[in-house]
Amino acid sequence: MAQVWTPLSWGLLWLVVGVLPALSSAEEQRLQLSLNGKWRLSNSNGSLHLPAEVPGCVHSALQRQQYIQDPYFRFNDVLYRWIGLDNWTYTTTFTASPQIRVKQKALLVFDGVDTVASVSLNGIVLGKTDNMFRRYDFSVRDLLKDGENVLEVAFLSPVLYAAERRDAHSSYAVPPECPPDVQKGECHVNFIRKEQSSFSWDWGPSFPTMGLWKGVRLEAFDILQLVQLSSLPLYNRSSSQWRLQVELLVDAVQSFHGKVEISVSELNSKRAAPTTFLQGKFNYNFTLNINQIREVKLWWPSGLGDQPAYLLTVRAFLGTFLILHKESKVFFRTVELIQEPVVGSPGLSFYFRVNGRPVFLKGSNWIPAHSFQDQVTPASLRNLLQSAVDANMNALRVWGGGVYEQDLFYDICDELGVMVWQDFMFACAMYPTEDDFVQTVREEVVQQVQRLKSHPSIVIWSGNNENEAALATNWFNIPASLKPTYLNDYVTLYVNNIRRIVQQEDPSRPFLVSSPTNGAESEQEGWVAANPYDPHYGDVHFYSYFLDCWDWKTFPRTRFASEYGFQSWPSFSTLQPVSMQDDWSYSSNFSSHRQHHEDGNRQMLQQAALHFILPNSTFPLKRFTDTLYITQVMQAECVKTQTEFYRRSRSEIIEGKGHTMGALYWQLNDIWQAPSWSSIEFGGKWKMLHHFAQNFFAAVLPVGFEGDDDTLLVYAVSDLSRDLELRAVVTVYSWADLDSVCTLTSSPLLVSGGSATVIYKQSVAALLAGCGHCTRLTCLLTFHLQDEDGVQHGPTNRHFLCSPKDAVGLQKPNITAKVQEDESGFTVSLHSAAVAPFVWLDVGNIPGRFSSNGFLMVTRNATVRFDTWRPTSVGELSGSLTVTTLTDVY
Repeated sequence: MAQVWTPLSWGLLWLVVGVLPALSSAEEQRLQLSLNGKWRLSNSNGSLHLPAEVPGCVHSALQRQQYIQDPYFRFNDVLYRWIGLDNWTYTTTFTASPQIRVKQKALLVFDGVDTVASVSLNGIVLGKTDNMFRRYDFSVRDLLKDGENVLEVAFLSPVLYAAERRDAHSSYAVPPECPPDVQKGECHVNFIRKEQSSFSWDWGPSFPTMGLWKGVRLEAFDILQLVQLSSLPLYNRSSSQWRLQVELLVDAVQSFHGKVEISVSELNSKRAAPTTFLQGKFNYNFTLNINQIREVKLWWPSGLGDQPAYLLTVRAFLGTFLILHKESKVFFRTVELIQEPVVGSPGLSFYFRVNGRPVFLKGSNWIPAHSFQDQVTPASLRNLLQSAVDANMNALRVWGGGVYEQDLFYDICDELGVMVWQDFMFACAMYPTEDDFVQTVREEVVQQVQRLKSHPSIVIWSGNNENEAALATNWFNIPASLKPTYLNDYVTLYVNNIRRIVQQEDPSRPFLVSSPTNGAESEQEGWVAANPYDPHYGDVHFYSYFLDCWDWKTFPRTRFASEYGFQSWPSFSTLQPVSMQDDWSYSSNFSSHRQHHEDGNRQMLQQAALHFILPNSTFPLKRFTDTLYITQVMQAECVKTQTEFYRRSRSEIIEGKGHTMGALYWQLNDIWQAPSWSSIEFGGKWKMLHHFAQNFFAAVLPVGFEGDDDTLLVYAVSDLSRDLELRAVVTVYSWADLDSVCTLTSSPLLVSGGSATVIYKQSVAALLAGCGHCTRLTCLLTFHLQDEDGVQHGPTNRHFLCSPKDAVGLQKPNITAKVQEDESGFTVSLHSAAVAPFVWLDVGNIPGRFSSNGFLMVTRNATVRFDTWRPTSVGELSGSLTVTTLTDVY
């Protein structure tokens, strides 16, 4: 029978005749030319021409070339508004070598374009971009010239583009039109696929960035290019077997028959599969069954085990010639979101099970670490994430108004065992659903899921931030007659598109349409529940600035608290570089300008005044710094009280509510130097809250509070996998004396792993009656947990029997401090003459952190370690050290 030459056969013949003579047994030589580095930047009327770094943005370039000051200085966010209203063009020239130009395919690849731009090479328009969260590539082989090639990326103002898109959407409004005036931001950010908070937020400035915010390169190849390698571990419980689902996104020059080998050598697991590669860009899926002879080491969240990785090797062959070789880390873990009936409670549970074990998520919410992503350094990322782990966190929620973080962020989370709740980038708004908008979102979602799904740290995808709640509770005053239109848009975008894509791309982890949400119940109600804040279902966001935050009864006993918090101001050393002496007053224009939450500055003092005497120094600077301090005390105490309430609620149902299995306070980090809900200041300095988190997120924690009948209850909370036999040790102190008044010890009790158990219970009146002459006003309590050998488990906690402002006998402690250095580093030895609440050590702008801070000092002597992040000396530390306690601000 005569041979019939099909297009596939002709392609294979071309490969064999045209390419293989140039190949050895080594991998196909793909060539890559980085186009990162120095470009030229100009504005629309040509009045500005300057060098610009890529990756980068217009603001960073202008600052680097000293056309503008630090954008974060004083009021520059408003003064530099003109930058975001102009159009800007990036230009570079490059030489493509003959070796590149003879390749069968050459692509210009942009890993991130922010945002709306036209890309031209040698005067020919290659295409347009409209989405900050997509990778773009353009075929340019036939456009490359010998000698100099000119590449130009012309950006449109994102502010004007968003306004134009809004004007074109004339059939009905897509709210909100603009942010609140207090945010000093730009309008219609929901019409452009870029970082939503770049137009302003209630914790951040408006800097509508433009630029090539990720890498640019020229790639050339003859046979194929691997665009993306993804791997998903899937576990079959019935057979107790792991399999690895490996996905290759491959761009092939021609169709051909080849072979793909996949292996995890450490697990004696290998598979070879004949594969037909089709011309163009396609996904190829392979399943590798993991050999059951070897035990698979599992990836665990921080505090529950190790984070072992294996090496996945992927190779592709054309005949005997190696045409692809790629290695990547692979991790094995399972994750489930359990929503099932709860005994004694209406509704459904809401908790995560990792590797078959229920896990209480302890952590915070992550926002962009800088307004200009090119200025987020690897060191700053690691510092922030390490700080989370050092505060005993095991989870962070990447909030949906920022960016899908860079690869390094997720790599570090994998390494440290930080679970990530990953939002898609939609927040606090309705969104349009025109075909072109939906199509660019679809490509965004596909690319991001393919990029990120190999990371074990990501335990859930969530479609948006607060958009279900906005629609259900009518944030935007949508007329009832129009609500079906917005409901339809909501389902179209998040359910019919995003959810469907995620479930196709990633069967290994759960997906929620929104946060907060009632989860499975919201789905039953058509994806928008009547009350998405219902504590019987899903996750809850809760904020209350006017109720007394020391009163635990004001908090919702929810299944999962994914947002809650209180504001504070950062340290003076953080504010000083971006302010002037005229600004150093709580009532200054600067203090008002920096506050982007309506009435926020007053709310902080109002909350603080419930329990503390507000600073009243006659020296303006001292009064300002004292006020910064008291806002941090207030914030730390408020979030402590609320978090401890959630942690002790994990094992009980009260009035049909409880079984809380997550506490993620708002927010971990800051985008600039300003008041916010963060526990870490811009630059990495820990606020008092973060030091408190180190204790209230401890694996074993005593939690004390008073019930309705003035009964003191102490719970033993344990995240451990093993049981402990513990007793509570309660010590009573007088505010007026460093010697304890009395100590009470409970009987030992079994505390099961993964539980919260009442371990001590006594009326406050009876307790005080048995302790000398103590009253609520004159005494306070500390308590800790210990085993039968007297070994303490977890931190020492404390309970105030009255507001500190009402405490009788509280004196100035006159603390003295001595800095010393030994082989392990620096220590500060403290000596106090009296009980000292909220002892705060500060070394100004010397970067580093203390091992403990903001603590209650009920001993005459204490030693604290200081871990420095740069070389320093005893002399420098001694000269910079200040010690502040509560009575020092009176």
